[in-house]
Amino acid sequence: MAKKIQAIRGMNDCLPTETPVWQTVEETLRRVVASYGYREIRYPVVESTELFKRSIGEVTDIVEKEMYTFDDRNGDSLTLRPEGTACCVRAGNEHGLLYNQEQRLWYMGPMFRHERPQKGRYRQFHQFGCEVFGLSAPDSDAEVILLTARLWKQLGIAEHVRLELNSLGSNEARAAYRDALVSFLEQFKDQLDEDSLRRLYTNPLRILDTKNQDIQKILVDAPKLSEHLDDESTEHFKTLCERLDAAGIQYTVNERLVRGLDYYNRTVFEWITDSLGAQGTVCAGGRYDGLVEQLGGKATPAVGFALGLERLVLMVSSLETLKKIPAAVDVFVAAVGQNVENAAMQLAEQVRDEFPSRRVMLNCGGGSFKKQLKRADNSGAEIALILGEDEVSAKEVTVKFLREDKPQQRISQTDLASVLGA
Repeated sequence: MAKKIQAIRGMNDCLPTETPVWQTVEETLRRVVASYGYREIRYPVVESTELFKRSIGEVTDIVEKEMYTFDDRNGDSLTLRPEGTACCVRAGNEHGLLYNQEQRLWYMGPMFRHERPQKGRYRQFHQFGCEVFGLSAPDSDAEVILLTARLWKQLGIAEHVRLELNSLGSNEARAAYRDALVSFLEQFKDQLDEDSLRRLYTNPLRILDTKNQDIQKILVDAPKLSEHLDDESTEHFKTLCERLDAAGIQYTVNERLVRGLDYYNRTVFEWITDSLGAQGTVCAGGRYDGLVEQLGGKATPAVGFALGLERLVLMVSSLETLKKIPAAVDVFVAAVGQNVENAAMQLAEQVRDEFPSRRVMLNCGGGSFKKQLKRADNSGAEIALILGEDEVSAKEVTVKFLREDKPQQRISQTDLASVLGA
């Protein structure tokens, strides 16, 4: 017997028993962003490696250790996209969507990072994101956060997430803070762990994110980013907080929140949960006013966020916050007796024509009445439409309610709206 081929580690199948939850979550996301005027953009899974080196930063963990990068047959270095913002900016620049325009865009699809697989974190994962271009005022930051807050309400998890905010200031202010932080940490080089030492001169702000308790104790006395903010960024952040207060959005200012990507400036935020164990970030984003120009476009302000669908699906599933997930089938058509299969097939097509929102499964392969009813029950259908020889000759159908305690009834085939709706 040939050896079975299995999925690559960290790249998981999504089975038919799981996809209804995914579809419900995805439809909720689409519905909410549409209510804010966002439009969908789609772009390739594979991009030039240079795109991510220039946007994310060459000394970030993603570029250094996690990207799936390869040379194609022409010798060009290509990468499976590890995140969506850089791709969105590349597409916007390439097709003239960004300069001197306002755009509200959303995307959804697979991303790839070679990380150690664990609960809620995989090597192929699915990301949903929104990006806003051409708006520099804190109002746009606030609206993005309000949009995410509405998502949590729609998914029933609002009580299980909390918002953390910070401001990184301008690029100049962050550079000044970086120097101050390095000077402070150099006093404790002998106490820093391997990751912190590696980041000390390349990406020191990431040390603020450390989970090492000993280093967190050192950071208690570290200089604060808020002490190095420029006046304009301070006012921007103050106004953002005022907008969120007015909207009734609760938040905590976390001065150690810096995000892992180099392109962020000013506002950064994360929605955190305690329901997923170590993987506590449900959604994250912020402002990246310099990225469009950095990738070859003209200077354009921008703000956005991204969330991992695996974590979101895991969360709503474990908390059971979604309303009843619809079954894959609404109506099951059974054929009982001699020479009624053709009539049953025609009836199934008639129902699909007249009631396009109804999902119809036709019994195939024959079988006894009892066996067909068992198939109908297993399908999850609410109603079984049963055709026998008598029903066919009278142009009628027997209706059996599978989920409700109602007596079955026999009706004309032209009167199906009475049981299936308009």
